[in-house]
Amino acid sequence: MGLSEIAAGVEVTTEQRERGVATVDGTDGSLADKLTAHADALPCDPAAAAAVVERYAAGGSIGQAAAAGEVPRVTAAKTLHLLGESVSPLGPTGREVVRDWIAGEVSRTEALALSRASPAEFALAAYVETHDPLSAARDAVQRALDAGRLTDKTDASLADATEAPDRLR
Repeated sequence: MGLSEIAAGVEVTTEQRERGVATVDGTDGSLADKLTAHADALPCDPAAAAAVVERYAAGGSIGQAAAAGEVPRVTAAKTLHLLGESVSPLGPTGREVVRDWIAGEVSRTEALALSRASPAEFALAAYVETHDPLSAARDAVQRALDAGRLTDKTDASLADATEAPDRLR
């Protein structure tokens, strides 16, 4: 059996999303207008949340998004989490430790030590674990978030690790 016979029935079943500059369809109103319906559930006003989303979707960091929305970084992270973005500062093991703390199985001091998180990271992780994203709000900003994501770039946090493998020799 040759390679062509093995690959005969293979087909692509998923597509890569088209990415680009964040845009908002003006016919449906502004992003801030769309978020007004969810103002009570967001940690900042809709205009600030819209600025955070637009900057983040354009490829900005959470810090840059916070500056654009004129809110603290943790508020920007909470906003993005409520809109469906993955912003937990901890990995799977750290998140499990936070869940154990929430369930009362470990003390906060022990959970901080086990998670190896700073108090601010731990607080954000606890927020993420105790607040579900708002699906209706996510739908309101879906287009802006999808339009701004980059698919052809390496994750910035991994850039140093993948940029020059020759350095390891």
